[in-house]
Amino acid sequence: MTTVQHHRGYDADVLIVGGGIVGVSTAMQLVERYPGLSVLLLEKEASLAAHQSGHNSGVIHAGVYYAPGSLKAEFCRQGAAATYEFARRHDVSVEQCGKLIVATDDVEVERLDVLYARCQQNHLAPQMLGEAALKELEPRVVGRAAIRVATSGIADFPAMTAKMAQLAQEQGAQILLNQRVDALHEDENGITAETASSRFRARHAIVCAGLMADRLAKMCKVDLDFRIVPFRGEYYRLPETKNDIVKHLVYPVPNPALPFLGVHLTRMIGGYVTVGPNAVLALAREGYRWRDANLKDLAGMAAFPGFWKMLGKHGASGLNEMWNSLWKPGYLELCRRYCPELALSDLEPYPSGVRAQAVMADGTMVHDFLIRSSQRSLHVCNAPSPAATSALPIGAYLVEAFDKRFDPAPRSRPRSPHQIHDLASG
Repeated sequence: MTTVQHHRGYDADVLIVGGGIVGVSTAMQLVERYPGLSVLLLEKEASLAAHQSGHNSGVIHAGVYYAPGSLKAEFCRQGAAATYEFARRHDVSVEQCGKLIVATDDVEVERLDVLYARCQQNHLAPQMLGEAALKELEPRVVGRAAIRVATSGIADFPAMTAKMAQLAQEQGAQILLNQRVDALHEDENGITAETASSRFRARHAIVCAGLMADRLAKMCKVDLDFRIVPFRGEYYRLPETKNDIVKHLVYPVPNPALPFLGVHLTRMIGGYVTVGPNAVLALAREGYRWRDANLKDLAGMAAFPGFWKMLGKHGASGLNEMWNSLWKPGYLELCRRYCPELALSDLEPYPSGVRAQAVMADGTMVHDFLIRSSQRSLHVCNAPSPAATSALPIGAYLVEAFDKRFDPAPRSRPRSPHQIHDLASG
């Protein structure tokens, strides 16, 4: 049995499930706000940031695409500034290189105008560029128009997660790896988490389980009008000879009906450039390759009516993504629309990521953060991109929500009657 420091009959006041960047940020901010609070974080893998937090493009998003007033827009704007400040203060690699969104045809130019207005609504000070100005900024990129957003950048999010974990532990939080939570049981006095080797008892829990979010929410009897559907994002790395191909992050204009941003050129903290990701339906929740299939995951998707409704709405685009995944020249053409010099030989292997996408019963893919509560726990049920960018404000929001819901410090403030409302705005 794994041993932890006990507090008045409990292993912790607060149990956090999930060692991605959101869970670790929440742990750090809980112990900062409540120095006497005992916090225990359980992560099922042998390292932190092992899934979505460590398998993304490393982009610090400015908040271009998100509906004004949504949690995404607010968290992203706050999160970009907080990420730069945290990274520079704690010597985490970061670079504010800016971002270009490039339109290549009439439809994309129309969509670009809409995005420009949204950037203004989100207070991002965008620059609209014509073809000549785009060519001057990025000689190897082609397009009819582009938006430049200077506040976008790149960061080492796994290193940032590790630093936050260190800070949390220095203030008393405990972090245990290789502890997959197989069961959660709530009662009027607390919540119990069971792993293969141990049992942990806490007064309350905050669950940041990413790809497994719906399953842990179900254990706590949270209303499951959604399911997690995994989408694999496949990347390629460009050869060293093309490390200088772009100075900015270069994105296509996305389809506004989908919560994906399209295949883009990304400068990475390591000095190289990646291409991706696409968005292919994965055959397992941790299906990083085509051959990774899980019968339990597939059966769960097939049994959920919302999955089939989602396919009915987006089947054509899904088939196109699948085709381009299997047929490399098709993937290449997505990039060549705005960077025509790329060739098949430039697309070198690079690890994929898997995105946890919440899908509602009516087939709608949830665009915003989705946070639910039970008697003793808070659940982050959907934390889409830009969750890594937004990890600090999301953590602060969860700490505030936890405070209002569960009153962890009754000596300093009276219990609030406020209840956490479900958050699923688009």
